[in-house]
Amino acid sequence: MAASSSIQLLTPALAIPILSFLKLSTSARASAGSCYKSIIGFGDSLTDTGNLVQLFPPGNPTHCYRPPNGETFFKHPTGRCSDGRLIIDFIAESFGLPLVPAYLWRDESTDFRQGVNFAVSGATALNNSFFLEMGLHDLSTNVSLGTQLRWFKDILPSLCSSNSSDCSSEFLQSSFVLMGEIGGDDYNHALLNGIKLDEVKSYVPAVVREIASAVEEMIKLGAVTLVVPGNLPIGCLAAYLTDFQSSNQHDYDTATGCINWLNDLAKYHNRLLQKELNRIRTLHPHATIIYADYYNAAMRLYRSPITYGFRGEALRACCGAGGPYNYISSIHCGDLPTTPCDDPSLYVNWDGLHLTEAAYQLVAQGMLQGPYSTTPINTICPLASTSSGGLLL
Repeated sequence: MAASSSIQLLTPALAIPILSFLKLSTSARASAGSCYKSIIGFGDSLTDTGNLVQLFPPGNPTHCYRPPNGETFFKHPTGRCSDGRLIIDFIAESFGLPLVPAYLWRDESTDFRQGVNFAVSGATALNNSFFLEMGLHDLSTNVSLGTQLRWFKDILPSLCSSNSSDCSSEFLQSSFVLMGEIGGDDYNHALLNGIKLDEVKSYVPAVVREIASAVEEMIKLGAVTLVVPGNLPIGCLAAYLTDFQSSNQHDYDTATGCINWLNDLAKYHNRLLQKELNRIRTLHPHATIIYADYYNAAMRLYRSPITYGFRGEALRACCGAGGPYNYISSIHCGDLPTTPCDDPSLYVNWDGLHLTEAAYQLVAQGMLQGPYSTTPINTICPLASTSSGGLLL
């Protein structure tokens, strides 16, 4: 697919070092693939490259498979809930690998040996039965992180090039595992359907334990490089800002306009997750377990939107149907009468719950280049760059 120029997505402050790096990009591309031979993705809509589409009845696709989704980079919907590429796409480009195909799009000719993505929009860390007991019956999917792990185990033997008993382990040792983002929909489904904050907060430890269990399972299977992202600042998302509008000014951060108590929930999740990852690192010192700080990588865009080139209102959705934050819960981007903004690259938020390609690019940059990860990926793969005009490290 033809790539659009990503330099247009970057601010002048970032353009100078990136232009300087272009001189090194040709040689870097040749060696980038030697760092990792494949990418394995899990998670929800922040990572889904098309799986949810296959779970919908033919002729009635998910709204993320309708225009204007995908308009910026792909020029057509792909199932990604954004105007273009996601974080996993920028990771793949940075390692000179193909964009990671969605697992459920497979057929007899599909080759997943360079990457496979199990993420499903709406997926939760906890099993569907947990939410049914809470009275939540309208989840967009019944796929959990456990489901995605089972899918992976089912196809793992086919990813090997030999029948050796060590083949699966060897494949995983040369793979980059992106374990999420996952957990956000465990809170989205509840909060946006009227479940009180105290009840949601009470099961955050269970969500984190489920993520930690999946990380340990992947390590036991042979994975040695795993990135585990934290949650985004949900108090800055147009969907939450619309549903939880308040006349109490103390609910809002005066610098950004984000809702404090919702961001506190995300930070609580992230603190517990980092504690669990520290525990796992002690148990498995041979593995590189990287925490990706999606929260602060995104918060800088809300604190200083102009600095990063976002000249639209930082808290308003680009694609929506009206309201103070251009978001109406009953009308999704892709449904009439929603319309997209003229230039998504000027906006942080795409559709109320998801970010624009421009924002995802900067979050990916913060993770891969630092400082928004415990180990910047380019210290592990120092010559990583892109092969199609995406993120340069």
